[in-house]
Amino acid sequence: MARESGTGPEHLPRLRLAELLAEVQVRIDAIRGTQHRVDELLEAVLAVGRGLDLPQVLRHIVETAVSLVDAEYGALGVIGDDQQLSQFLTVGVSAEQTEAIGHLPSGHGILGELIRHPRPLRLAELSAHPASYGFPPHHPPMHSFLGVPIRVRNEVFGNLYLTEKRGGQEFDHEDETVLATLAVAAGVAIENARLYAESQYRQSWLEANKDVTALLLSGEEELDVLRFVVERARRILRADLGVIAVPLTDTDELLVALAEGVGAETYRKMRLPRTGSFVGTAMTRAEPVTSTHLAKDPQVTAGPARWSEFGPAVAVPIGTKDGVRGVLLLARTAAGTAFTATETAPLLAFAGQAALAMELAERRRETEQIALLEDRDRIARDLHDLAIQRLFATGMTLQSALRFVEHPEAEERLLRAVDNLDETIKVIRSTIFGLRAKETGPAARGLRTHMVKTVQEAVAALGFTPLLRMEGLVDTDVPPALADNVVAVLQEALSNVAQHARARSAVVSLVVEADLLTLTVRDDGIGIPDTGGRRSGLRNLEERAAALDGTLTLDSPDGGGTRLVWQAPLQP
Repeated sequence: MARESGTGPEHLPRLRLAELLAEVQVRIDAIRGTQHRVDELLEAVLAVGRGLDLPQVLRHIVETAVSLVDAEYGALGVIGDDQQLSQFLTVGVSAEQTEAIGHLPSGHGILGELIRHPRPLRLAELSAHPASYGFPPHHPPMHSFLGVPIRVRNEVFGNLYLTEKRGGQEFDHEDETVLATLAVAAGVAIENARLYAESQYRQSWLEANKDVTALLLSGEEELDVLRFVVERARRILRADLGVIAVPLTDTDELLVALAEGVGAETYRKMRLPRTGSFVGTAMTRAEPVTSTHLAKDPQVTAGPARWSEFGPAVAVPIGTKDGVRGVLLLARTAAGTAFTATETAPLLAFAGQAALAMELAERRRETEQIALLEDRDRIARDLHDLAIQRLFATGMTLQSALRFVEHPEAEERLLRAVDNLDETIKVIRSTIFGLRAKETGPAARGLRTHMVKTVQEAVAALGFTPLLRMEGLVDTDVPPALADNVVAVLQEALSNVAQHARARSAVVSLVVEADLLTLTVRDDGIGIPDTGGRRSGLRNLEERAAALDGTLTLDSPDGGGTRLVWQAPLQP
């Protein structure tokens, strides 16, 4: 019976042989699977190493990691200088899920565990770890977890996070080994991409410096050079806003003289305190300062809330060996990545090009002023040596001709002509006095000189040079007290144009005739805003006029813009 049923002793070797064959088949399949995985890993290492663009390299690393360990979700977190996650790239999470989750993680919980302890971490259940404190709303469920650090040389660049191994399985030791191997290759790839990015940055800055130098040598206007500096720095560093702020004379404030990019109109002509502002900090320290969140930066303590739409920012002083002339600010929106040392290292030297543009413009203005003064001296000599002498001679001729005139009306006309010549000589002498006014010496206190100087000082804030016209005996007939008021009124009027008018040009006119002085400042800006009140600066001008029995009028001419007319009698 035993022989008929096939269960006798002679059949036992056959059963053992079948078991051995099955075990051999399993081992062969395992070897094939391992070989296939090794091939995949080698191919992944080669693929990751080919990239040179850092964002693309990081994205490819995450996608490769997900594929190698058969995970549903993957992420790569880049560690910032503050030991928080500055970047977080995900795979497997849809755009809708990302938007529903809200802010990306910064490095707490399990993610922070790898930052604090940079070594491989494998978990069968995420929620069972002591560092876990759950997921935010709308986050997809995750259980199994595998994380490994990515090192670039001796620096921990970031971490790879993998969750939810497909099929409901757990990540095993082989998965950990494969991912750790990929992390080594990723570190090499990231280092290569960094070196490539650094070389590209150096090339970009070299070309930018060359272009700025060409502009400076070609004699371009100061404002055009500064605008080019801001735009090129924005392009190289992928900044959303670029600003140049300059110190205001005789105040503890900085004026945003130039703004380009997101929200530029909001910040253009804005006044910032030197103490308690981000750009003021760079100005005071005379060194670069950075921020990961400009709107919430602790260095911004004074003035109204600003920079609300911006996150990462860097501000560098614009200076030479003679001192700091301003500040260059670059900012990215809140969603942007923080500025790295590699990006900002050349920025200080590049900002020096802006300082050079300012200095050259100042030297050019000084040269033009010297040429103007020399030309005035020549004109003054010609007027004195030629025009006045001829007028004197004509007057004496007319006076000598009076004795030959018997008609009363003719005599009266000749006397009137002589008086007109005397008045003309007085006007010419006043003009000569003004033309010969130098920046040094007693004549420097003349009203003409102060008017010219005031207009020149306003050029940086305005962005253009106003046209200045003066008529009459400005230096001889205007009392010193009234002259001081005129200069103060002009300073306030030009400051208002710079801050509020958004003008492209302005005309300043000073007329002294009879017993009245009239100062007119007209611009082509947006006109008088309907604010329902008067600014404090205009009240000051009204008070100055009232104290001198004068008047102040403000209107919008037919051609647009604003016209300010300030009048006061020469003798109160």
